[in-house]
Amino acid sequence: MSGLLLRLAAPLQTWGEHSAFARRDTQPFPTRSGLIGLFASAHGIPRTEPDQLTPFDELRFTVRIDRAGVMLRDFHTIGGGRQPRDTVPTAEGKRRGPGKGTIVTNRYYLSDAAFTIAVEGPDQILTELAAALNNPRWQPYLGRRSCPPEQPILLGRSDTPIADLHTQIPINARRRASIDIVTETLTDTGITTELTDIPVSFEPLRRRYLTRTATTTAVSDIPDTLWQPNPAEYQQALFTYMGVS
Repeated sequence: MSGLLLRLAAPLQTWGEHSAFARRDTQPFPTRSGLIGLFASAHGIPRTEPDQLTPFDELRFTVRIDRAGVMLRDFHTIGGGRQPRDTVPTAEGKRRGPGKGTIVTNRYYLSDAAFTIAVEGPDQILTELAAALNNPRWQPYLGRRSCPPEQPILLGRSDTPIADLHTQIPINARRRASIDIVTETLTDTGITTELTDIPVSFEPLRRRYLTRTATTTAVSDIPDTLWQPNPAEYQQALFTYMGVS
């Protein structure tokens, strides 16, 4: 099956899976809901139109963790000093009373992380997605609007996207004994995780998700030539893969 190759790297990114209210977590790799949210933003799909997310159900993701990054916690308050009508909504959609609008929050981010992702699916969906990522309707971001991505995001299209992850696309990191690859299928090896990150609706007060299984496997047969710790040499190797002179 053909696919697109994406690169998601930024000073900060965050991929919440069970974030709620005052504590906003992040998974160690991009979630399905986060990726589909990124694609929906590029297409210009409003949060209030969940039916338009259906075509993305046919996409399959394989994530290579090039750099795991460092987890950071951002501690701050929001909503203080406002009139009740302007405070942060409660879970029931109501507003807080006078003097109760300040909320203490903990939000988690991955700092200096980088991922390469193979997106497999039907040709028409991939073609439309590539066009949207090259000319997005709304600004793409990596989990939150405060996390704009580095460029390029779209590396290209391939008839062998999984093989390209293993043998072709350079890695901006020092040589390691192995690299973690996350798949959406069960395998005999690896660590299996159950995630509630299949989006049914992104509506702010009606968010709904289904559960899936993801498996993280350490792969050790990555060619030495893919490891590029020097930023300039990595950039040149990346452009060579993309066919850009």
